[in-house]
Amino acid sequence: MAAAVQKPNETPLVRVLDDEGRVRDPKRDPEIATGDLKRIYRHMVLLRHLDERLLRMQRQGRLGFYMTSTGEEATQLGSAWALADQDWIFPSYREPGVALWRGYGLEEFFCQLFGNAADPLKGRQMPVHHSVARIHFVSISSPVGTQIPQAVGAARAAQIRRDGVAVATYFGDGATSTSDFHVGLNFAGVWRAPCVFVCRNNGWAISVPLSKQTGSATIAQKAFAYGIPGVRVDGNDALAVASVMREALERARAGEGPTLIEAVTYRRGPHSSSDDPSAYRDPSEPKRWEKRDPVERFRKHLHARELWSEAWEKELVEEIQRDVAAALEAAEAMPPKPPVASMFEDVYREMPWHLAEQRDALQGYLARRGPVGEAH
Repeated sequence: MAAAVQKPNETPLVRVLDDEGRVRDPKRDPEIATGDLKRIYRHMVLLRHLDERLLRMQRQGRLGFYMTSTGEEATQLGSAWALADQDWIFPSYREPGVALWRGYGLEEFFCQLFGNAADPLKGRQMPVHHSVARIHFVSISSPVGTQIPQAVGAARAAQIRRDGVAVATYFGDGATSTSDFHVGLNFAGVWRAPCVFVCRNNGWAISVPLSKQTGSATIAQKAFAYGIPGVRVDGNDALAVASVMREALERARAGEGPTLIEAVTYRRGPHSSSDDPSAYRDPSEPKRWEKRDPVERFRKHLHARELWSEAWEKELVEEIQRDVAAALEAAEAMPPKPPVASMFEDVYREMPWHLAEQRDALQGYLARRGPVGEAH
């Protein structure tokens, strides 16, 4: 007779706010300053506005590709608040809020989406695959999970330098099925590297539900096999995310090693603008999660603390709309393509003779040929 499989106890879900925005666990409240509370809310509203506007632009043919993060704003902003300026971020493609929080400009953001002449990446990446060195935001890659061992390597380097830097890497629940996830957690556990793994468990890896990704009760409990703590947090509760992220970063800086955070949230929109979730998802499912909307929950919390009013909301929305419209106008006014010569740049600190020769030859050819469409 086969032995019964022993099911591990589920890792408890950390929450600070209930669905109505009331503090239910004061001991877990990170006690964020008033100014930062209002700034977190502003960035949540900004993200929601960007998703609505840019997905609409993609449908209009004004943008080639876009990925929304509607419903996941609290995971982004709660964790971003806890990070220090010197920390490095190895993101997935649903962390634009982390980059914007750290100082990524809206005009830069739009230029990258368009791949135009002012694109800081010079048209070398897909839209939504940002890279911002000055804010320590490492290039996003499409392959699932590749950033995880890279983050561990960076954390190991910081550990050797003893410079107090911590590294955060973000990924979805689907990435936990990749070898990169297991390699990353194993090495981080062995080295006690100052790395925080933030898994956005939003229920779906494109069209594959979590139930088909893993047989474990939670993702957080996978950490224990690698000798590191695993924490499960309500990813729609910005205060809870901020609390567990701050604790994980404090552990990392104190030399106590890595932490795996499972942020339980939900992807309310499609995986990307190229996806049709109606083909694999019950259409009533997103509606059920609207009741746990992270932006609305945080708004109610601010209201209860007398930090929110209808007048301030109106002013805030109008300001965001003005900022977004101005940045979009500036980005769309840029020449549509990066200079051709830019393809020879950023490989070497000083361009070698053979690349300079190729660049000059190409520019000479283009000058002789003239604009595309002219008779020759």
